[in-house]
Amino acid sequence: MGNLELCSSLKGKRVILLGGTSGMGFATAEAAAREGAYVVVVSSRKERVDDAVSRLPKGTEGYVVDLSNEEQIRVFFSRIGEFDHLVFTAGEPFQPENLNTVDMDKARQFFTIRYWGAVMAAKYGSEKIRQNGSMIFASGTASVRPPKGLTIAASICGAIESLTRALAVELSPLRVNAIRFGFMRTELWDNIPEEERNTMYETVGKSLPVGRVGEPEDAAEAFLYLMREKYSTGQVIVVDGGSSLV
Repeated sequence: MGNLELCSSLKGKRVILLGGTSGMGFATAEAAAREGAYVVVVSSRKERVDDAVSRLPKGTEGYVVDLSNEEQIRVFFSRIGEFDHLVFTAGEPFQPENLNTVDMDKARQFFTIRYWGAVMAAKYGSEKIRQNGSMIFASGTASVRPPKGLTIAASICGAIESLTRALAVELSPLRVNAIRFGFMRTELWDNIPEEERNTMYETVGKSLPVGRVGEPEDAAEAFLYLMREKYSTGQVIVVDGGSSLV
């Protein structure tokens, strides 16, 4: 049992989180650090990086990188050294919008960060991941159950899941997986007035089999699971409170 526990521990592992300064990414950084991992958080905004590093354990590294810029991503990974796990949760919040009013420039930017950013992270980061390490992406239930108004978001989630499977083959034996999240209580919804937001959380939560919406800490547990276990690759695990059942 002792050897098994040691094998699954994150103690001493180095974890890079692209988008690790808020929401699910930051919760995962906190959880990994509590288990003794050396954490590196990355965001395009310096104030977010500084704030995240100040709230994480001493020794945490933080870097400002524009994840839509290939050269900045290349330089970051050329200098960061070896590490064990790469988590990609970066991206701007989606706003529901009918197709006939979609701003195509904004839609392309969403794809640039969330999809092409993930591709570039894999391109330049995969060769720095140590043996038994992994790469994990974030997706959403819109990939399989797209509601009206989220055509672009659904397309990106579907692309990320296909990318996960393709990279698991191309980068073998490196493990590459994704997590398909349901409704989560994150900064994604902060533009909605607080009272209306809380009502939304309560309404959505009551509609789910688990009786509540997801928390960033729920996401962190899923990311840590995929870091610890050693036999899954090319998989999309579902963390959605049962929303796919109702």
